[in-house]
Amino acid sequence: MKARIGRREWLAGAMVSGALVAGSSTGCNRTGTPTEKPRVTVLKSAAYNQDLYSTVRQLLTDQQLNVKGKHVVLKPNLVEFDPTRPINTHPLFVHAAYEGFRALGAASVRIAEGPGHRRDSLDLADAAGYFSSIPGFEDRFRDLNFDAVERIALSNPHSRLTELYLPKTLLGADLIVSLAKMKTHHWAGATLSMKNFFGTVPGSIYGWPKNVLHWAGIPECISDLHNAFPKHFGLVDGIVGMEGNGPIQGSGKFAGVIAGSRDMVALDATCCRIMGIDPARVKYLQLSARQGQLDAANVAQSGETLASVRTDFELFGEFKDWRLARGA
Repeated sequence: MKARIGRREWLAGAMVSGALVAGSSTGCNRTGTPTEKPRVTVLKSAAYNQDLYSTVRQLLTDQQLNVKGKHVVLKPNLVEFDPTRPINTHPLFVHAAYEGFRALGAASVRIAEGPGHRRDSLDLADAAGYFSSIPGFEDRFRDLNFDAVERIALSNPHSRLTELYLPKTLLGADLIVSLAKMKTHHWAGATLSMKNFFGTVPGSIYGWPKNVLHWAGIPECISDLHNAFPKHFGLVDGIVGMEGNGPIQGSGKFAGVIAGSRDMVALDATCCRIMGIDPARVKYLQLSARQGQLDAANVAQSGETLASVRTDFELFGEFKDWRLARGA
């Protein structure tokens, strides 16, 4: 039975209850020192075509993921549809990830999302090309906006929230894969694998566009959601991203890369460097990083070098001074 919570209760601040999902695939501990450098794989990918399937497989192999017999949920970034703007995770990237995890022996691979703007998620997915690009998409898709939920207490939250009602489809998964689009963001500076978890919060409880998260603090909620779903992996679609007034009204920006990691903090910091953004200026990365983790020297990067793929994205408004110095 789906639990519900009144909007006034949220705005007043609810008492902590429930239990935090245990376990972590990243070993993230902001007060500790990492025992080894997080590994981030960056590969060039020139277009959304059949070559993308082998490139995604190469990235997953490099990350040495063991998902044999596991239940995997892919969480793309579906926000809005505009045929002139690259807003959403490209459907071929999603399908390449789907086939890649199946090839690794996953017991099941599902696709799930809870768009923050559109109430009809299937209509949005159809407009974005998911039905035509992903065979049997409707049978593999779960709308997180209307999924059954469980109340989860937030452990040491950064935001003004103490608990969240989260979808059971994700809480029951062995691995949640954030399939983010590489974009700038007019409130957070950049939206990558961690910010993509905003779509895990059900609109049927929190409304559209999930303003409770905005009220509670966007960077803080990004960090809290990252901690609430510790069994995660990040894949970023940076073939064509978005610059300027993202995540919806910006312009397309070709970067020609995909990136992935078990450690989404290190992944997003690396993607920021690719975009020419100083990750140390991004508040949700500051909140989530271990000591020294935002330094490039503390990331084990494989594949392409940063110098070979850096593509400066146009920054919006107050974020224009977040530009990363060349060679940093």
